Amino acid sequence: MSCKTILLPSLLSAPFDRLGESVQNMKSAGASVFHFDVMDGHFVPNITIGPLVLDSLKNIPDCAFDVHLMVTNPSRQIKWFDRENVRSLSIHIETSSDIKQDLQWIRDSGKRSGVALNPPTTVEKVHPLLPYVDQILVMSVYPGFPGQTFLNESLAKIEALAELREREGLSYLIQVDGGINEETMRWVNNAGADEIVSGNTIFSDPNPANAFQRLSGLLKEWSLAAKAHSA
Repeated sequence: MSCKTILLPSLLSAPFDRLGESVQNMKSAGASVFHFDVMDGHFVPNITIGPLVLDSLKNIPDCAFDVHLMVTNPSRQIKWFDRENVRSLSIHIETSSDIKQDLQWIRDSGKRSGVALNPPTTVEKVHPLLPYVDQILVMSVYPGFPGQTFLNESLAKIEALAELREREGLSYLIQVDGGINEETMRWVNNAGADEIVSGNTIFSDPNPANAFQRLSGLLKEWSLAAKAHSA
């Protein structure tokens, strides 16, 4: 179990006509890192926002964006996201023609390099990439649409990544995205996640800021309980 798990609001579920206002409200509620899904309509059956939207948010201070590229040609598109407010970039193993080179480019640009694992993608697929990876994103739904139901088989993958990290003395972050609510958040926290992405549960609430604070408060409670148990 992680003792430092943080919650990332997913802007995929935020109202796009008031995106700046939504980010500011989340920031006031305590959020500092935002999950930013980019879909190209080819790798996944949907099209979303791109780098110009990040530029429109650059005047909101002390906000960082965790960009998840669900695109067919990440080698070309990662360069579009070499922005100051981008903290990390995750790409899918299935999409890159030279994923080691892409991950190294992300690192060389001063950002965290990440790989995303679709539900059918096994942990073994990431083993050759571990020297190039700063974070691993476990998709607990099939990518493409918000509001899906959490896939329980994702828990074994999170646990396997946590065990591998400890066994090999590595330091990559484990991130989980998809179907996160209060119940499933506890499951993935217990399995070893460091960062948990939630969109629909936060932004479908009548008061998204309160929803974020409620979920973040639960993570803090669990963290304190874990520390007390290990003391």
